[in-house]
Amino acid sequence: MFILSIIKDTIPVLPANFGTPPHQAITDEINKKYANRVLHDVGLCICVFDLVEVGEGKVRYGDGCLWYKTKLRMVVFRPFASEVILAKVKSSDEDAIRLSIGFFDDMYIPLAYLPQPCAFDPNERAHFWLPDSEATTSHELLESPTSDRMYIDQGEIVRVRVEADEFYDDEPGPPKAAEGVVIKREARRAPYTIICSIAEQGLGPVPWWKSAQPDGVEMDQG
Repeated sequence: MFILSIIKDTIPVLPANFGTPPHQAITDEINKKYANRVLHDVGLCICVFDLVEVGEGKVRYGDGCLWYKTKLRMVVFRPFASEVILAKVKSSDEDAIRLSIGFFDDMYIPLAYLPQPCAFDPNERAHFWLPDSEATTSHELLESPTSDRMYIDQGEIVRVRVEADEFYDDEPGPPKAAEGVVIKREARRAPYTIICSIAEQGLGPVPWWKSAQPDGVEMDQG
């Protein structure tokens, strides 16, 4: 789930922080710059793990800061493909289930990765699985008895498998115009999203599989 990535950067230390030990001041500045920031094709930065190399501080004309050429290792959140993790259902709609792990909310389970047969109940605003059913359409599934449905409710803890991750780098700036007509800007996408699956045995809401645990063995709640 977490990896260490090597980053090289030149870090400024403000004159107000000259009394702080250099390594601590540099670490603080790096965390201000990178913490909770997505680096394209790297992942979500969490915090500095350690400083590998730090050059001599140099003053640049005009700002009074000491600039340090730095090589560091950053703790980065980027689950690998096929990794199984626990997450909480944040919301559901007709297209997908959105998950959260507390500090990261852009995780999704699209329809293709839900157990089949499965349908979305607009009244409950939740997807449900109907095991051992021969129904093939959403209309048929929605006619099933509610007591037979296995819902994936908001706030429920689910065990998911990571299928893929996607990075987006939307261009900033005003809407572009073509032949005098202003083109409506598309909704901004999250810079980093993770696609997950629960379409296998053992995956999905934790209570689904508690009955399958051997006696005396408890499910890991993370």
